[in-house]
Amino acid sequence: MNNLQTAKSILNKEGNTCVLCKGDIIYISKDKGIAPMVNFISKGVDLHEFSAADIIIGKAAAMLFILAGVKEVYAKVMSRKAIEIFSQYGIGYTYDTLTEKIINRKGTDICPMEKTVKDISDPQLAYDAIKQTLKLLTENRGDKIS
Repeated sequence: MNNLQTAKSILNKEGNTCVLCKGDIIYISKDKGIAPMVNFISKGVDLHEFSAADIIIGKAAAMLFILAGVKEVYAKVMSRKAIEIFSQYGIGYTYDTLTEKIINRKGTDICPMEKTVKDISDPQLAYDAIKQTLKLLTENRGDKIS
């Protein structure tokens, strides 16, 4: 089994939302949305040449995978914008379901992270903007930022 197959297999186990594999090194997250990749990048985890499997990948997540140096991805659901980004950066991708857009968790609007990166084409700028949006959303909910 190759790295992408391993990541996909682990993703399908109970509660996993993001899996990254490279040989014997495997990172698994159960966090929702783009939190796994934001956390890995924030902690400086070296993900260059890793294969990744995720539940949903839109443009925002795609930018984070690119910034992290991931070489190939699989998503249960992938947006057309994510495919455009992966194609632009030469990242291999596969998916089960293709969608036009990523919707927020309430199902009422476009995902706030997708809105955040709508007009951004640089992965580092996308990461910075995503972190700022997450901070604002967290503050608006009255949560403490970890």
